Amino acid sequence: MAESKPTVIVRKVRKAGHAAHHGGSWKVAYADFVTAMMAFFLVLWLMATTSKNDRAAISEYFRNPSPLSGQSATPAPGMAGPGGASTSMIKLGGATDISRGSSNDPFQNQQEAVPHPVDQQQRDKQQLEQLMKELQEAISRSQALEPFKDQLLLDLTPEGLRIQIVDKQNRPMFDLGSATLKPYTQQILHELAEYLNHVPNRISLTGHTDITAYTAARGYGNWELSADRANAARRALIDGGLEDSKITRVVGLSSSVLFDRADPQNPINRRISIVVMTRAAEQAALAGAGPQVGLSAPVIDADVQAAQGEAK
Repeated sequence: MAESKPTVIVRKVRKAGHAAHHGGSWKVAYADFVTAMMAFFLVLWLMATTSKNDRAAISEYFRNPSPLSGQSATPAPGMAGPGGASTSMIKLGGATDISRGSSNDPFQNQQEAVPHPVDQQQRDKQQLEQLMKELQEAISRSQALEPFKDQLLLDLTPEGLRIQIVDKQNRPMFDLGSATLKPYTQQILHELAEYLNHVPNRISLTGHTDITAYTAARGYGNWELSADRANAARRALIDGGLEDSKITRVVGLSSSVLFDRADPQNPINRRISIVVMTRAAEQAALAGAGPQVGLSAPVIDADVQAAQGEAK
């Protein structure tokens, strides 16, 4: 009898995976969450970067987006009438503009904070302080000005930034008893002209002498000499590139305002004062005619004002 062979039966069992119970619904929920967060941060960004008027206009647009009359329950006021479009600073495209007129929107009723303009005197002070800093740095850097830094005195006065070029014992600015500039004095004035052109302010020039009297024919004295020296400085500044229209006043004060009162014959008393004027000083100087050249100032000079302050 033939030997029987056992039959081999293979059973395949298919087990459902973990994902089969849940499907892909979590992905949809996650995508919704990310989209909502993106929209949330987009709204925050828009709120931070738009003005109150812009937000009011956007709000009004969503209240009444229709350009057709009668299609909105809350009509927007505007030139086109209820339900129509109105003029706006914001244009969102299409046929409608957003109303900038009055509405019940709380953003619409809030006024933009109007920044108060900075006081003119404060602006002048800041501008002149910046110019003073630039000049001080330029003097320390310039090979042409560095040897004369002890003869350049800078300070702020009520009339403006004062730049004084003073004499030294062995280095005078002018020939003795003359209005002829020394070559190095011309070089100093040419260097200063470039910086004075950078600011819109006008300038005034004042000539000073010590008490030493220089007598000459026809009564030429220190008053005439100080005025002539101030004019010589004016010509040198113009030769250096300064606009002639920026000069408002050129005066000579002789020895009436001494730098060193203790020693009236000190060479430092012989000096030229260049004042970069504030707006108020400009208006006072220009209250009469145009730029004036004379032997006395039509308004209180910066040096006179400083001397009066020291006397008090």
